Amino acid sequence: MTRTPKLSAFRRIVVKVGSSLLVDSKAGGLKKAWLDALVADLAAHHKRGADILVVSSGSIALGRSVLGLPKGALKLEDSQAAAAVGQIALARTWAEALGSHGITAGQILVTLWDTEERRRYLNARATIERLLEMRAAPVINENDTVATSEIRYGDNDRLAARVAAMASADCLVLLSDVDGLYTAPPASDPNAKLLPVVPRVTAEIEAMAGGAASELSRGGMRTKVEAAKIATTAGVHMAIADGRVDHPLKRIAEGGPCTWFLTPSNPVTSRKKWIAGSLEPKGVVRIDAGAAKALVSGKSLLPAGVTGIEGGFNRGDCVLIRNPEGGEIGRGLIAYDAGEAAQIMGRSSRDIEKILGYSGRAAMIHRDDMALAGE
Repeated sequence: MTRTPKLSAFRRIVVKVGSSLLVDSKAGGLKKAWLDALVADLAAHHKRGADILVVSSGSIALGRSVLGLPKGALKLEDSQAAAAVGQIALARTWAEALGSHGITAGQILVTLWDTEERRRYLNARATIERLLEMRAAPVINENDTVATSEIRYGDNDRLAARVAAMASADCLVLLSDVDGLYTAPPASDPNAKLLPVVPRVTAEIEAMAGGAASELSRGGMRTKVEAAKIATTAGVHMAIADGRVDHPLKRIAEGGPCTWFLTPSNPVTSRKKWIAGSLEPKGVVRIDAGAAKALVSGKSLLPAGVTGIEGGFNRGDCVLIRNPEGGEIGRGLIAYDAGEAAQIMGRSSRDIEKILGYSGRAAMIHRDDMALAGE
């Protein structure tokens, strides 16, 4: 029998909170007691040293109440207006709740384009990484004030999976209004059984997914299974659990009912496979012997070790890394446009600001954005 993961073993956890859990649909306000219990759970993991990220819905649900908008589907411009008002309240709520445990909250608003276009992806990833380095907790939401029907995620389950992949998290928890994935809809089938572990998302597993269950929710079990495919492909274990109870993370940790979707990989390995095999190289970076040796030992590529730049690549593009003999030793996502890379190659990272006029990243290709041959 496949063993279920332990929440206490993960080093970087993304928790998705839906509107129906956070906002009282009748009163239109926040469920403060529930939020306080959840944040206590988050704080316990933060205290043990884990990185914590939250993907939170709720801005539209909160804003529509403040603006007195009717229940039911909203026109796009009304949704955007509601989000503009509600996002302020949502951000303040998370900042105060996390702050009561000594955790600084950082707000990040994203659209689908931010995770599909590599320059934006790298910027968002770098912001998340820096916040986590400073032990802050990023609170992330879809940017509903500017997102349109053509580019929006449509649900925060898949957004959470994208964020987990972007942040190289090793665990994603989707708090839902059900215990997990059942063999059939439990509301209509008394013989439905909860699946505690899904080793791999198959066509049979996908067929078990249903539709949206809540007035405030844009997602359903189908989007959660789609999120599981995104997460597990990126090396992230994912759990679906009932978020309506107090202390939902504590309940999972104590063996409460949930469904774990397992991944055979890990975030670093999956990311390197993506860089090595899924991206078309846009240029070449040639390096000296010292830099080649440093890369093999696990270091980032600094401008000082670069001897040549070829191609018209942009920041965030994939480039080949070649040693002094011309052999390809790896590939990576470069932190500078070709013109800027040519200006700083062979120079110390301390000189970047003087040369380019702004304080850029010390590494031309960070180790996390690099896949060496044989990895």
